[in-house]
Amino acid sequence: MIDYIRLEVRRTLRDKGFVIFGIGMPVVMYLLLTHIAGDSGKDADAWKVSAMVGMASYGALGAALGTGTGVAEDKKLGWLRQLRITPLSPARVVVGRGLSGSVTVLPAIAVVLLLGALVNDVQLSAGQWAGLVVLLWLGTAPFTLLGMGNGYRLSAQAAGMVNGGCMMVLAIIGGLWFPVAAFPGWLEKISRWTPSNRFAELGWSITAGHGPSAGTILVLAAWLAVFGAYAVYAYRRAARTA
Repeated sequence: MIDYIRLEVRRTLRDKGFVIFGIGMPVVMYLLLTHIAGDSGKDADAWKVSAMVGMASYGALGAALGTGTGVAEDKKLGWLRQLRITPLSPARVVVGRGLSGSVTVLPAIAVVLLLGALVNDVQLSAGQWAGLVVLLWLGTAPFTLLGMGNGYRLSAQAAGMVNGGCMMVLAIIGGLWFPVAAFPGWLEKISRWTPSNRFAELGWSITAGHGPSAGTILVLAAWLAVFGAYAVYAYRRAARTA
């Protein structure tokens, strides 16, 4: 399975579309958003930190969901038929592809955080920087599985559209672009149950100087189980018809 993971990581990092949209888009949006608030003042500094976490989460979310588009392309090319004759079980195939997808989210996280430090002068301790990277990396697992499930179930074109739609909806409702405190009360309550909001909360809690809450961990764990079951089910269906 290690060889399978290495193969998938190399294939993803060679994709120009991944580099442009998975890394470039969050960077551009972060720079635009942080300069709307102004260049000085306590509120501007707090917004630069919050937006940095939000855009790093957005980039990681997009990269994780984008794994599913690659899965759909593999299905179209007959890669699933090749996997069926290997000793890998459906669960191991899904886990292996999920792990390779989790590796490819790191560039999107790292570049946005680097810009926060170098361009916007975000000041955090070494432990906080490390905690941000680790928690945001681990927190992408549910989205990787969601993207993979869509990739196994849909055609390449449809998977790209559905995953792109999921990314936009989750980013907006989850408060990755704008604070959920600005939402209407009913929408703010919904947002708190979304995986994207709890995902970003992992980072916001670190920048606030404390660890994530038990509620955040439980909500993310529940979504991980749901999307994991969906990905395995979708792979089994796709493998039977590929």
